Amino acid sequence: MKNQVSLYWKCQLTGWSLAALYWGYTGLTGGRFNVVVGLLQFVTDVAVYSLITHLYRNFALRHRWTELEINPLLRRLAPTVLVLGVVYVGVTAAKIFLFRLWFSVGPLQSFSQFIQLNGETLFIAGIRLMSIWLLAYHLYHYAQRELRSTQENARLEIMTRDARLHNLSAQLNPHLLFNSLNTIKSLVISEPETARRAIDLLSDLLRTGLYRGDEVLVSVKDELGLVTDYLELEKLRFDERLTYHVELDERLASVKILRLSIQTLVENALKHGISNRKVGGLVCIRIDKEEDDFIRIVVQNPGSIDLRIPVTGLGLANLAERLKLTFGEKAGLQITNEPEGIVSASVRIPIG
Repeated sequence: MKNQVSLYWKCQLTGWSLAALYWGYTGLTGGRFNVVVGLLQFVTDVAVYSLITHLYRNFALRHRWTELEINPLLRRLAPTVLVLGVVYVGVTAAKIFLFRLWFSVGPLQSFSQFIQLNGETLFIAGIRLMSIWLLAYHLYHYAQRELRSTQENARLEIMTRDARLHNLSAQLNPHLLFNSLNTIKSLVISEPETARRAIDLLSDLLRTGLYRGDEVLVSVKDELGLVTDYLELEKLRFDERLTYHVELDERLASVKILRLSIQTLVENALKHGISNRKVGGLVCIRIDKEEDDFIRIVVQNPGSIDLRIPVTGLGLANLAERLKLTFGEKAGLQITNEPEGIVSASVRIPIG
């Protein structure tokens, strides 16, 4: 509040001082000029007109005019300008007349004669000055209000985006856990030893990154650690039907990417690629850097996909939404059919 008042008075004093200096300059170049009178005129001009506009400011704040929209504000300012113009005429005429009377400068006239001769000129000047002051004052408050509104909307948008992002991330933890438990369930009766090994792997999954609190981004190295544990767990179910291969540019190991992004692509490859084929197949994970400072994550599996059908389901739809919320249009998810019956799912994320 102190900074706002300080700025207000700086503008008040600067604006009226410049106006008073201009009036003093016109008096200096217009003929007879009394230095003492000129200084007194300067001081009284700044003091009196600052007081008039300050009284209006208090009135406007008390009646919340600074919070009005443009149209209702203009309806109030039109008569206000006329009132302030009349006040300006009265104050200015009285001040000039008294200075002429006290210091014997200019022709001696009665106050009514002075008003008759100069009233119209003073009224036009008052209307012009008060219009400029009111316009500047209310434009400043309007700009401040719009700025606060923009900042608040941006803050709410960020909060909403973060809430959606954390909600989407939270959905993936039970989803991955559910898939892992299904794998263990399928092994418990037929292969109890393998099931025990699967439980150990699930423990590793939980420990190494399945539950990472509110983390949105993790390093490529940490994400791959989670993915390899998951693939080993799934290999217990698929046995020889599943093989996998990981290619990583080691310079990218510490780069931050979306948590569970590679995991989501791998889950999709197993669900729609490996599990639908009797002979299974190879899941290939490749992570490299593109020339324009983007990291590209590609997961390939045997099969084909109808690209006319939009992406649905929790996994890929969730990933696409999280990419959009986190990186905007800079990141993207793409699924394509490659030659020789290969489906390629790729994610492109800016580095840094």
